[in-house]
Amino acid sequence: MGIGEHFEGVKQHWARNFAFLDYFKKVYGRAEPLPKWSDADVEEFIASDPVYGPQLKALRESRKFALAGALVGATHLGGVAFKYSKAPHGIVLATGFGAITGAVLGAEVAEHWYQLYKMDKQGANLRFIYWWEDKVSGLFLVLSSVLSLLHMMIRFLFVT
Repeated sequence: MGIGEHFEGVKQHWARNFAFLDYFKKVYGRAEPLPKWSDADVEEFIASDPVYGPQLKALRESRKFALAGALVGATHLGGVAFKYSKAPHGIVLATGFGAITGAVLGAEVAEHWYQLYKMDKQGANLRFIYWWEDKVSGLFLVLSSVLSLLHMMIRFLFVT
């Protein structure tokens, strides 16, 4: 094995380790961001995709566990800090730490409750982004053609 083959293997190894960066480039590295989507759009995707739809639905439902865990953790640790410390900065720090800890614990419970460890979470989100991008680009294409037609009609009626 030559040195070039070794470095090629090392390069492939680190490319696999940092493959998650491709997701961030696709989602956050855009020249123009995608428009916001609504719950109805997400439900339409869930109904239309038999593979990634149920996965995305489980991912959306798992957020409730993390939110509830954050609420319980913040309330509990903030209450304990208020009872025993009464220092404002201690209460704020304890509440924040309780929220973070509760959210992580809630997300872990959801991971097992919905068996998210068996799913491709990133793939489901990325598939939705691709679907939304296709839907929006088609919508903008239709809207721009309708607007150009209206513009031509107005010019025809009022200019001539």
